[in-house]
Amino acid sequence: MDCKKIAQELFDAEKGHYQIEMLTASNPDMSVEDAYAIQLENVSKKVAAGETVIGMKIGLTSKAMQNLLHVNEPDYGHLTDKMLVLEGNFCPIDELIQPKVEGELAFCLKTTLRGPGVTIADVYNATDWVVPAIEIVDSRIKDWKITLLDTIADNGSSARFILGGRMTPIGNVDMRLTGMTLEKNGELVNSGTCAEVLGNPAAAVAWLANKLSEFNIELKEGNIVMAGALTAALPAAKDDSFTVTFHGMGSVTVKFK
Repeated sequence: MDCKKIAQELFDAEKGHYQIEMLTASNPDMSVEDAYAIQLENVSKKVAAGETVIGMKIGLTSKAMQNLLHVNEPDYGHLTDKMLVLEGNFCPIDELIQPKVEGELAFCLKTTLRGPGVTIADVYNATDWVVPAIEIVDSRIKDWKITLLDTIADNGSSARFILGGRMTPIGNVDMRLTGMTLEKNGELVNSGTCAEVLGNPAAAVAWLANKLSEFNIELKEGNIVMAGALTAALPAAKDDSFTVTFHGMGSVTVKFK
């Protein structure tokens, strides 16, 4: 299997805003290691083109999503500066293919985290602040018909992210009980608690630090880590507006045009 060729197909699809067929259908022998190699190949392409990796996203953190894709652990993708949409700015819908919106917590690290052996306590000690965040996921795979390997290869199906403006010290947040609401065009559509994310979003960050150590990668000081969605993703279209609110922590909004 030619990982570089598959990576190029994904890279071109993202750049050209079009869908391609399921990768695993034509590459049935693809392994998890192959899928991450494909992801890293495209991260290298983006860095070579001038983008900067500023953090990571974690996906498949809920048991419901893991059961759906028949897996027993999350996955991850990379975040670059080009993917960041500043709150208050519109997100151009024509730069995306089939976007969906998720609400989650973002962690900003004040010290480096390197696995193996990273614990939840280590994550608390390494985190400067947490903030309400929106991830816009978008699959380059046709009609979102994906397996775990497809989404890993496709950078965790990530596209854009937005950070709220109210930063809360992590010690001020009860990660198990904090509630979140997700509104679409002013209507409450989804709600959940941080416990939906592996019992505690900090556990997802610990998992990521330990998983990355298998590839000799560390979470660096200043990195943003999107800890995973609390509820199901909602499809987005032109002129839609979404607001994510975490109880006692403020909110974040994105509008599409």
